[in-house]
Amino acid sequence: MIELTEKAVSRVVTMAAREDCEPWFRIAVRGGGCSGLSYVVEFDGDGPKENDHVLKYGDVVVMVDPKSLKFIDGMTVDYETNLLNAGFRFNNPHSKKACSCGESFFV
Repeated sequence: MIELTEKAVSRVVTMAAREDCEPWFRIAVRGGGCSGLSYVVEFDGDGPKENDHVLKYGDVVVMVDPKSLKFIDGMTVDYETNLLNAGFRFNNPHSKKACSCGESFFV
């Protein structure tokens, strides 16, 4: 499955409050990006779909569609901040190659 660190969960809760929405967080994979596949993270106000894999981290509900899960099963999502930028970081055991920004990968 997918693991969210405490920092990632905290950031999702903060973002949901700012957006005034439920912390229903969808993680998916789409074709594109400089390495072939891109991560997609977004709030999904409709909640889980019938075939979604659903994980709960406190108030945060993480939803992953079956097609995406095969590319990201075992992945850890963290949230990092540094002097230059801030954002979600994906540690994906299936990734054989990733772009320098860390937002796209190749399996």
